[in-house]
Amino acid sequence: MTRISPSPRLFGPTRALALAASLCLAAAPSAASVIHEVPANVTAQLWVAPSDGVLRVLVRVPLESIRDVEFPLTADGSLALEGIAPFLAEGARLWVLNELRFFEDGDELPAGRLERVRITLPSDRSFRSWHEALAHVRGTPLPTSTRLPVAQAVLDVELSVPITDAEARFSLEPGLDHLGVRTRSVIHFLRPDGSERSFQYVGDPGRVRLDPNWVQAGSRFVWDGFLHILGGIDHLLFLLCLVIPYRRVRPLIPVVTAFTVAHSITLVAAAMGLTPRALWFPTLVETLIALSIVYMAVENLLGTRLDRRWGVAFGFGLIHGFGFSFALQETLQFAGSHLLTALLAFNVGVELGQLLVLVIAVPTLVLLLRRVPERGGVIVLSALVAHQAWHWTTARGSELVQYDVRMPTWDALFLASALRWTAVALVAVGAAWGLAELYGRVGWAGPRARPGEARTDPQGA
Repeated sequence: MTRISPSPRLFGPTRALALAASLCLAAAPSAASVIHEVPANVTAQLWVAPSDGVLRVLVRVPLESIRDVEFPLTADGSLALEGIAPFLAEGARLWVLNELRFFEDGDELPAGRLERVRITLPSDRSFRSWHEALAHVRGTPLPTSTRLPVAQAVLDVELSVPITDAEARFSLEPGLDHLGVRTRSVIHFLRPDGSERSFQYVGDPGRVRLDPNWVQAGSRFVWDGFLHILGGIDHLLFLLCLVIPYRRVRPLIPVVTAFTVAHSITLVAAAMGLTPRALWFPTLVETLIALSIVYMAVENLLGTRLDRRWGVAFGFGLIHGFGFSFALQETLQFAGSHLLTALLAFNVGVELGQLLVLVIAVPTLVLLLRRVPERGGVIVLSALVAHQAWHWTTARGSELVQYDVRMPTWDALFLASALRWTAVALVAVGAAWGLAELYGRVGWAGPRARPGEARTDPQGA
């Protein structure tokens, strides 16, 4: 066999040095490669203002979110601002203009036109108002001698979209969540009368109706409430604990009605701003929700007084209403001027979700408990739920004790808040009394246990 030896010319000193340099350059991250990395946290700001014949849109995003564009750089890695405009325009079209879809009275508008682009320093605060932002975007660009790294630069964009009526109802589908791993967007809508509406969200919110009518607001919040109850595993387990002792729908009516009335009271109170502003309050509510599941599961294990169950459901419903309100507060900004409609619609959505759960859960439990010893099946199901809920309780309780909870200051503000909470408590007491009277008249109080005996009646009344 002939052995081939390496050629001295191929691996000479000059070629070896060149190869080593190439390997080092390939291994070192270049300035251009940094641009292609997806930033972790991004904030996008938008101003939308309709006027005669045109919808003007101002957008501000970090330049590092504009990927797949090789911006010209200086020797020290800063942006070469001279001649950068075509690259900015290309990035704005790819990552901003092509991702924004606008609608006028439900009809999609034609593609927008890119009017201006510019680089901005990160310290600029002009996007605080429409007029400041517009003047800045149209103002004098940065001097070409400015040294600005890509990671610190901000891209400002002005777009225009043709419209027919400035008084129409406009919607926006902002596809800007791809700008970062976690994208927070802030949208300001300036109406023709000068009033302003703001929206904040993380990720993709779908279609944002900038000025919804009551039908649009209602339909959105019905769907939001429906999805919330189906996606909340703790609320679903609480409903399961309510259902386990029953095999028929009729005796469930007073229990579910009491739960609905109770969580509606605290949901509305929280939406009206009566929720304590303390940082520990949401954690306290989540802990109590988990504890309510533990209580209901243990009650099922030990034997249930069905004639009292509606009262227990009412009490815990007050707590769960605060839990619903936390989800509602994040989306209430999309209600426009239809706050009451949104509250009622969200509640309707929650009730529809609960109804769906009950329609599925009751027949499923009936079929399941026919195949196993009934009392044993109730014990096993309740024990599994109690086990999971107890883990939630301890985890949330551990988080709760980390807060520095202090006694409130007894001042005029505290007394005013106490009066409002007293009014809410009186409403809750009145609702409970009204339900008790109603159930007593129609015979829906549930089967009564004999004195000294806790009773579980799986068939209901």
